[in-house]
Amino acid sequence: MRKVHVEYMKDLPINIFLANIMEYPIHWQDSIQILFVLKGTIDVGVENEIYTLNEREIEIINVNEVYSIKSNDPDNLVLVLNIDPNFFERYYDDAKEVFFYTDSSEGKPQEDEKYHELRKYISILLYEAISKIDDYEDKIEEYLLDMMYHLLNNFHYLFYEGEGLEEDDEQLERYHRIVKYLSNNYMNKVSLQEIADKEFLSSQYLSYKIKDILGHGFNEYLNQIRVEESTKLLLDSDRNISEISEEVGFSHVRYYNKHFKLHYNCTPMQYRKKYKVSEKELEKMTKVKYFNIREAMPYLTNHIEDYERYDYDNRIIKIDIDLNKDIIDEYRKPDIIDLGDIYLLLEEENRRILEEIQREIKFKYCIVNKLFSEDMDIYRDKNHKFINWTRVENILDFLRDQNLIPIIISENVEEYIINDFINHFSNLYDEDVEKWLSMGIEDLEPYFPKKKISGMQDTISMVPYVLYNYIHLNNRVVLNMVDEISKETILNNDTFFGGNGIFTSNYLKKPSYYAYMLLSLLGDRVIDRGEGYIVTKSEYGYQIMLFNPVEIDEKVIYDSLPMDKIKERKISLNILNMESDFQVTKYVLDKGFGSVYDKWAGLNRPERLDNDNWELLKEYVHPNVSFYYGKKSTVYNTVATIKPYGTVLFVLNNVLNS
Repeated sequence: MRKVHVEYMKDLPINIFLANIMEYPIHWQDSIQILFVLKGTIDVGVENEIYTLNEREIEIINVNEVYSIKSNDPDNLVLVLNIDPNFFERYYDDAKEVFFYTDSSEGKPQEDEKYHELRKYISILLYEAISKIDDYEDKIEEYLLDMMYHLLNNFHYLFYEGEGLEEDDEQLERYHRIVKYLSNNYMNKVSLQEIADKEFLSSQYLSYKIKDILGHGFNEYLNQIRVEESTKLLLDSDRNISEISEEVGFSHVRYYNKHFKLHYNCTPMQYRKKYKVSEKELEKMTKVKYFNIREAMPYLTNHIEDYERYDYDNRIIKIDIDLNKDIIDEYRKPDIIDLGDIYLLLEEENRRILEEIQREIKFKYCIVNKLFSEDMDIYRDKNHKFINWTRVENILDFLRDQNLIPIIISENVEEYIINDFINHFSNLYDEDVEKWLSMGIEDLEPYFPKKKISGMQDTISMVPYVLYNYIHLNNRVVLNMVDEISKETILNNDTFFGGNGIFTSNYLKKPSYYAYMLLSLLGDRVIDRGEGYIVTKSEYGYQIMLFNPVEIDEKVIYDSLPMDKIKERKISLNILNMESDFQVTKYVLDKGFGSVYDKWAGLNRPERLDNDNWELLKEYVHPNVSFYYGKKSTVYNTVATIKPYGTVLFVLNNVLNS
């Protein structure tokens, strides 16, 4: 049989193979086939035309289209992709009726953007079929569908024959409908007038348009279909020429012979005598050598270098963590927060925010601004004998309840106020409050942002910025508690304007909040540190933080310069010498988990948040937390995927075995 019934990959609508093709006799198949020449040259005979394909060129063989392949190049290498037309028909009704064409004419290399895009789709499909990484079946179907629509929009047969037809949906639909009708009824008596009547057109106009669009007159085109279909009967049946002539719709065998000779330059009998052979002879004529499809990848890597899943296996970074390692350094957790205008803490909501911060992050020091301002209602009489410290006392009591040591900014405050403050609060707290005023903040090595406002400070970009500064540069970045809006602040919505708080002004946690929270979960002793990871130890167990080792330039954060693309990392973590069982808690922070800005963008960036959306963002946007039991083992393996701007933290707490 000359007709090939294609078998596809299990549960997938494609099949891919790599071959050296010296001769592939006349065949047709029940699939859409794409030939992609990776090396050398082949000649493809389609119906009565021969096309020479050179390296990087592509030919599309349509369903049941008669074709053959020959080559004089013993080193040729061809990637063949078979596509089940039933797959595309699930999305596009006439999938089996559409013919796709590429331009393989001499002197016209396939260098248009549409060809580059097609090569990329083919390369992605091959890569996914080879790698079989997570959800590869879904990815294959997703990109195959995208490729089929790319073919439909850029390689449709009517686009090639009629210039500008793709701009007119109504005309495109009409002539596709006519061609479909002729393809399905060529064996019957079909007249131009009959079709003209169906389309409500005059026969003269339709005749002109068919010639213009299809490149052939009506009868010429119809007879071409009949002749081409007859070749299958000549090669795959024992019917005589007269029977075949009648079956494909010719009124007389002499008429059939005439048109066949015009098309193939030989009679039907000569064609049959030349090409009809037994199954055994056909098999002997076929000279195709198959290779492992993996060998095609070196020819295609330049097409998928920017594909996010490319080289997934090779990008697995293997890290061995030995829990028996000696301590190599001390780790200092984030310990300073700037409370901004301290007047804010007179409001209950801001107090609640600071309580939450201290529960989850536990800063040690807080920078207190404007403690001696008019807003704090410090009253003094004309003889400077009495000062009202009620509001100040209220706030300092609260800070002490939160285990925070205040660093009070007292520049340009009159000396008698400072003296009265020291006397009053030294007696009240029975401790050296003067240190709160004179503490050398520089000794704590704070690192302050150079600007208060930057759009990037709302985004997930702050996560790698904060982590890299703390872990690799030892820059102790200090941010504010809450975004503060001033008269100079330019607002285009009521939530995000780029303030340097770890909470938005309407009390939503930013990604930077969670960056500090995860840093605070690390232990105080470092036992290992490397590119993109740190391992610490505490009295409760061990902590392993994984992140993208990318230094985010401050010009990106504060001057809105474009950021280099950060790639996803897949890490295989081998934890060695577990001396006991552990409860493992895994925290994942990235765009999908913990970035309220990205979720807000997903809501179409509303200018104002209604109560429902605010509750959703407040309650459901946070790092993904999972926990499980880790049995004591010589080597404990776990795999983590680090998204471009994200981090993963493993906390291993000792389990006491009874």
